[in-house]
Amino acid sequence: MSLLEREAVKRVRSALVDAGLADTVIELSNTARSAADAANAVGCELGAIVKSLVFNIDRRFVMALVAGDHKCLESTLPAAFCLEGKVGRPKAREVKAITGFTIGGVAPIGMTERLPMVIDQSFKRFDTLYAAAGHPHCVFPIVFTDLQRITGAIVTFSIAEPLAGVSFNKPSHLEDPR
Repeated sequence: MSLLEREAVKRVRSALVDAGLADTVIELSNTARSAADAANAVGCELGAIVKSLVFNIDRRFVMALVAGDHKCLESTLPAAFCLEGKVGRPKAREVKAITGFTIGGVAPIGMTERLPMVIDQSFKRFDTLYAAAGHPHCVFPIVFTDLQRITGAIVTFSIAEPLAGVSFNKPSHLEDPR
């Protein structure tokens, strides 16, 4: 059986079609379990990989969509979601129960439970992004505007910063004027 026929992957495929997009899920021969693995398997820049990260803020589950070449600034998440409370990382079994996906294949769409989301504005530097599609060997390409639209994610610049050795220029209109 093709991985494209697995229930979790079929939910992602259906979510794409339901959003008016093509079913573009790709089954990879190599794993896309990590952002680096995904970039290598797809042949794209690390930053074009969407990391779908699940957190809890005072017992409320949320998702941050962060560029593969950035790290999530967990301390900024409560403000980004207009919530208060301590940020935590749920256990793998909780992520599976909440999203319907196993870590390494957590997709930002097709989840069994809809989560509030924020999305890293740095994705705008890429024409095409690649997100997990419900299995560590499946991804789907998507443009930033469609990903933001179908997830309903709040676009923010404050949830992530470049990993060491990665340069990224913040747009001038977002710079501190001092």
